Amino acid sequence: MSGILYLCATPIGNMEDITYRVVRILGEADLIAAEDTRNSLRLLRHYGIATPMTSYHEFNKIEKAEALLKRLEQGQNIALITDAGTPGISDPGEELVAMCYERGIEVNALPGPAACVAAVTSSGQPCRRFAFEAFLPKDKKERRRVLEELERETRTTVLYEAPHHLRGTLEELYQTFGDRPLTICRELTKKFEEKQKTTLEKAIAYYGEHEPRGEYVLVIAGKSKNQVRREETARWESFSVAEHVAMYEKTGMDRKEAMKAAARDRGVSKRDIYRELL
Repeated sequence: MSGILYLCATPIGNMEDITYRVVRILGEADLIAAEDTRNSLRLLRHYGIATPMTSYHEFNKIEKAEALLKRLEQGQNIALITDAGTPGISDPGEELVAMCYERGIEVNALPGPAACVAAVTSSGQPCRRFAFEAFLPKDKKERRRVLEELERETRTTVLYEAPHHLRGTLEELYQTFGDRPLTICRELTKKFEEKQKTTLEKAIAYYGEHEPRGEYVLVIAGKSKNQVRREETARWESFSVAEHVAMYEKTGMDRKEAMKAAARDRGVSKRDIYRELL
């Protein structure tokens, strides 16, 4: 019988933010696969855990996965941990989990800390619906595509950022989004934890005078529905009625449905659309 891969969430700062279950599994597992064994050793020593460790990180995750899968298939249980937070959330783990499913190996997630959840729930921004983007891409073309996509997002957006990139990222967000409400969360759960509920424009001014320090999570309000509605109205107003109806027909709608959709967009009756097309 195959072993089990346990995804163990570990503290993002405060050592007390770990579950009893995670501590138990880390102690009972045959092996701990850690993103950085030197970093994780401090956690294991704190809780008196002596389980053997091996490295599993971004740069060896493909070849190392095969070795881990072999041990799982032999019946060993493996606990996967990252430097901080939940494996797979902007950290190694996604590929290994997918490979376990392909091999019929059981995967169990042990819930716990995740910086994105801690930030969005304490941000004061709407959190019923949110989009987690983690770190923006480094490639300029891909980064621009993602930012333009997020600009249209009506859900709250959550981003991670390092201190040395914060100023540039805030400028990019302002240039793409315009001014938006956001909450800047710094050093979550750590000694110098700080949250600022502000706007992009004010944040740029603040960090023009203050040096960014620590790890950041940016929680940005989505585009308001009123703004989306105004933009759509402006777009429809640039169309003739015939162009508006034709746009919907190109999506596969029949003429009757296309006329109804155009009427809804313009806030007029279907009869008005019909008259315009005569």
